[in-house]
Amino acid sequence: MSNIPQIGQPAPDFSTPDQNGNAVTLDNFSSQWIVFYFYPKDDTPGCTTEAKDFSELYQDFSALGAKILGVSPDLGKSHCKFISKHNLSITLLSDPEHILIEAYGAWRLKKFMGKEYMGVARSTFLISPDRIIACAWPNVKAKDHAQAVLTKLQELAAT
Repeated sequence: MSNIPQIGQPAPDFSTPDQNGNAVTLDNFSSQWIVFYFYPKDDTPGCTTEAKDFSELYQDFSALGAKILGVSPDLGKSHCKFISKHNLSITLLSDPEHILIEAYGAWRLKKFMGKEYMGVARSTFLISPDRIIACAWPNVKAKDHAQAVLTKLQELAAT
């Protein structure tokens, strides 16, 4: 079913557009930490909480040499509206074909009100500057998650 990258494994490479249509690849972030988080849909309650929390901590992540990348199936136009509406300071990537989402095991069977369907499972990966999965959160609850990721990055960056 889903093939979630494990701690210590190389991060799956990618090439996908950001909110402005610019191609973004893993190579764009050599010697940087990457916070790679997957979320279901722009401007929904949990996704908004998570994006705003990461944006509020943007300077703290930047100070540690980390780039925050949010990924959803939404297109750039939706991402731009989402960023503008909530004054987000993070980069959002579009993956409408779920190629990147599947590579990171975030396209999974979900249940809602007794129905099963395939969708994006909220999950986060912390990728080290040498492109190794340093930490993984495969089943994220939006509230307080950004702070938990920052705390883990602070621990790892200090070693």
